[in-house]
Amino acid sequence: MKMSAPPSSTSQAITNTNAKRPKNGRFDFLRFSHKHTTTSAAMLLGFFALVSRAIGLVRDKYIAYTFGAGHQTDAYNIAFNLPDWVNYLLVGGAASISFVTILSRYREQGRDEDGEVALSVILNTMALVLGSALLLAEFFIAPWYIRLYSSGDPAQDALALYMTRILLPGQLFFFAGGVLASVALVRKQFSYQAISPLVYTMGIILGGLLGAHWLGIPSLAWGALAGSVAGPFLVNAYAVRRSGGRWRPVLDFHNEGLRDWVKMSLPMMLGVTVVFMDSQILQYFAKHATGDISRMMNAKKLFTAPMAIIGQAAGAASLPFFASLYSRGMYEDFRNAVNRSVTRIISIALLLTSAMFAMARPLCDLVLRGGHYTHADSLQTAMFLAVFSLSLALWSSQAIYIRAFYAAEQTLPPMVAGTIITLVSLPMYWSLYAHFGVIGLAWASNLAILAHTVTLAVLLHKRYLVSLDGLDYKEILRSLGAASISGAGVFVLLQIAPARSGYIWDIALLTAGCCAWAALGFVALHLTGSALPAQILRRRKS
Repeated sequence: MKMSAPPSSTSQAITNTNAKRPKNGRFDFLRFSHKHTTTSAAMLLGFFALVSRAIGLVRDKYIAYTFGAGHQTDAYNIAFNLPDWVNYLLVGGAASISFVTILSRYREQGRDEDGEVALSVILNTMALVLGSALLLAEFFIAPWYIRLYSSGDPAQDALALYMTRILLPGQLFFFAGGVLASVALVRKQFSYQAISPLVYTMGIILGGLLGAHWLGIPSLAWGALAGSVAGPFLVNAYAVRRSGGRWRPVLDFHNEGLRDWVKMSLPMMLGVTVVFMDSQILQYFAKHATGDISRMMNAKKLFTAPMAIIGQAAGAASLPFFASLYSRGMYEDFRNAVNRSVTRIISIALLLTSAMFAMARPLCDLVLRGGHYTHADSLQTAMFLAVFSLSLALWSSQAIYIRAFYAAEQTLPPMVAGTIITLVSLPMYWSLYAHFGVIGLAWASNLAILAHTVTLAVLLHKRYLVSLDGLDYKEILRSLGAASISGAGVFVLLQIAPARSGYIWDIALLTAGCCAWAALGFVALHLTGSALPAQILRRRKS
């Protein structure tokens, strides 16, 4: 399907319905109570994701400058692994995704009261389960788990264990916040979800600024814990209260909503996909040399900035609309919506890949170098970033594909397939690391997400949910051509530029590179007849 093709009559009806709402101003979409369309939601989440990543860069710069890349920062990165596992295995990360689908169904059926009861039952039940699991993790699992990532340095292991125990309670607030967030999402109100990551990241920064002198690097962990309370939990709790919802002290193991939620969430709980496991696998193999974990994770954080903006933001914005279309039986509109989103995401991601690949060195030098983070550290980080950037389109598009499964309430097939791919990929990580060192891990990461994304697309096609024929391959090829031209132009520009150092020079290189990339890319897209420039200009005017 062409990206410029008109929407179906049903989709047009939805658009017209949205258009009839009175406009209160140009920036009306920033109001917390504003009911968003797919486009405005993606724009809002994309904008706040950009702001969040900018704050995240400040956080990463502060950590790199203050603590460098050594055993302390390696311990800090390792400390997040077990909390992330608890979050993942007990469905904290998927709480909002699955409950949005259930609440959407209740809302379409006019059963808002039942949805409110189900929310309270799920919160109360999982608070007991998750609370018990956290106590078990704090005292029994954490010491064993830290040994998996041990480099042989007892001081590093002790520091990682201490920070792990600080971070673990935060998962309870992430879970509760995820469930509470679904209340606003089904009302197509995305502002609360947009600001909660900002509050969380600011918590880490403030923790470091206020406590680093007395507590050292654990101050960051304390800041993360405070941020998880203030951001994901309190922000979304306020959203529920403002919408008129209320929490009820009720337990009912036979509740329909709880049963449906467990049925949808259980495959996510038992399945282990590359999307979650990749960073943990990378850290496991990179533990042997001091600083490798920190440098690789810094590259991952820089890489995930555009991925969060175009992939995760678009995916999060699309889920309520996908779920609404599917629950209404509007299957053709559902297929077209998914394919339009994937085509657009891949096209934009290819262009961003060329920029990240060509400008990885000055970007890492500007963002990370300084203080205890040396020039050699930033060069190695840039090498990792360049390799990671090649998979941006894959990471971004899989976020759309997986939400198509969730909207259709089919969570088992992608989780089974994802688990198999993860297990099959482990020997590949080991082999490439053994033959090529740490850089081999970055290539293994790319190959693993390639297998994962292709499998999701094929499964959707085989199950007649989303056809692969619906992708606009010509548009994707136009973007690939434009990305190649603009990336090559920027690469040549940076190669012929004088070899100098300093932040001012890095800013000059990045500014010149971005201008050249944008100009070459826009011209190439325009000359090849791409619909992307017109879409971007149209949205800016609207």
